[in-house]
Amino acid sequence: MKSKLEYIWLDGYTPTQSLRSKTMVRKDFGGTLEECPMWCFDGSSTEQAEGNASDCLLKPVMIIPDPDRQNAYLVMTEVLNADGSPHVSNGRATIIEGDDDEDYWFGFEQEYFLWDATTDRPPGFPAGGFPDPQGPYYCSVGAKNAYCREIIEEHLDLCLAAGLNVEGINAEVAAGQWEFQIFAKGARRAGDEIWLGRYLLERTAEKYGYSINWHPKPLGDTDWNGSGMHANFSNGAMRDEGKEEIFTRICEEFGKNIERHISVYGADNHQRLTGRHETQSIDEFSYGVSDRGASIRIPVGTVEDGWKGRLEDRRPASNADPYKVAAAIIKTCKEAGF
Repeated sequence: MKSKLEYIWLDGYTPTQSLRSKTMVRKDFGGTLEECPMWCFDGSSTEQAEGNASDCLLKPVMIIPDPDRQNAYLVMTEVLNADGSPHVSNGRATIIEGDDDEDYWFGFEQEYFLWDATTDRPPGFPAGGFPDPQGPYYCSVGAKNAYCREIIEEHLDLCLAAGLNVEGINAEVAAGQWEFQIFAKGARRAGDEIWLGRYLLERTAEKYGYSINWHPKPLGDTDWNGSGMHANFSNGAMRDEGKEEIFTRICEEFGKNIERHISVYGADNHQRLTGRHETQSIDEFSYGVSDRGASIRIPVGTVEDGWKGRLEDRRPASNADPYKVAAAIIKTCKEAGF
């Protein structure tokens, strides 16, 4: 029997990378990562190489079943140079060795807009105009407020069948805006799963004639919410020690390193982080218990559990690279002494 292996990678476009993929056909494939060979592609077509030395390598890092194709698998890869060193576009390589153990847990809340190319608007928006103001769309039910649920449900089913650790979905604040959440232990695993979830979403929407808009503020300077990728995180000290001081020191350290985080939290994020629509301003920093207008929210559950739990960095944009986000979070936590 022959199997289809869809090799998935991130291209070299800046400031925001896109997903790319191509199919390899293998005979008598057993479904393991060890059986996935290194592959190459034309980097001159993806902004990752010059034409006179165009080969870039694809190193498989995670494999899951592809429930939407027969005898198929999805293979997440990272891009290497021809000599085997990490390509400059390789965000996964920014996670330092030793930082990827299961001490750090991540839960990413991935928001996005479905997008209709015929109207250049999300579903629910008339061409060149707007629907009723936001308010009834969040976690909505019914055709008047919830749009394209069939795409979202199919995507969820595919993710679960593939083995991705999706922990929930919901309609978001704006019409045509949705969210899925993924949790994983380990920075690389969390990043792999978000990118595979994004890939399945793009491909599912494609079947229905929609694209996915990952821009943090696709509706411009309007009263409509932008899209984020809120990063929930914890380490062993946060989960086990029960000390308010740990959370305070970590939050204070984040406040000392605004540029480190904002620089990898997504392009055009200044359009979203304005101090309105449940955000803090991009050039300010704050933290608080149950405060969705802060840079970092301390969940009330963390306090109620005796200061054991997690933090939520609400600044990452929907188009941010989860690998780079996780790497920055780990670096700052370690500088805080945890």
